[in-house]
Amino acid sequence: MKFFFSINAFPILILTIVGVFLMTYEKESEVAVISTNFGDMVVEFYPDLAPMHVESFIALTNEEYFNGTTFHRVIPGFVIQGGDPNSRNENRATHGTGGRAGKFFGLGNEEDPSTWLIPQEFNPTPHVKGILSMARTNDPNSASSQFFVCHDNANFLDNNYTVFGKVIDGLDIIDMIANVAKDQNDNPLEKVEMTVRMAKRSEVLSE
Repeated sequence: MKFFFSINAFPILILTIVGVFLMTYEKESEVAVISTNFGDMVVEFYPDLAPMHVESFIALTNEEYFNGTTFHRVIPGFVIQGGDPNSRNENRATHGTGGRAGKFFGLGNEEDPSTWLIPQEFNPTPHVKGILSMARTNDPNSASSQFFVCHDNANFLDNNYTVFGKVIDGLDIIDMIANVAKDQNDNPLEKVEMTVRMAKRSEVLSE
């Protein structure tokens, strides 16, 4: 029996192979797992929208930079915010005042990592529940390591803060953290500590 291969079928074969590859890549792409005493949140990233923010977050995660830091600002119906190394301190007045980028992106002193910041990468992705976005000062180009996860829709933040990922598993954990008892500065009375690690998507999600 002879088998014939039509030249016209070649592009279809290539597209099929590429499609299978992309589906495998997406399934096996890395996600971040943010672990707390309430449970885990699994985060996927948007490198096409905010490549520098994604790169910085992953670099800091691989440094174990976030481990032992806390969600130091929790506002029900708005956000839970964390990622500040100062939140390890007993002096709560310092919580929310620290952080740096995971690499040098042209902002700060290249020889002093503590000064590194991330240029803004604003994009039209809406701030809805579960969105991972970057905290900053009034300067658009001042993002460091502090991030927030939306507890509800916050569309007034759209195009003003950099969205770079989303919680795809563990939305109930956001609810629990957002509703803990807190002080007058929205800082939980009992620390909500985190550890963050990278993992293969298929290792932590059953799809």
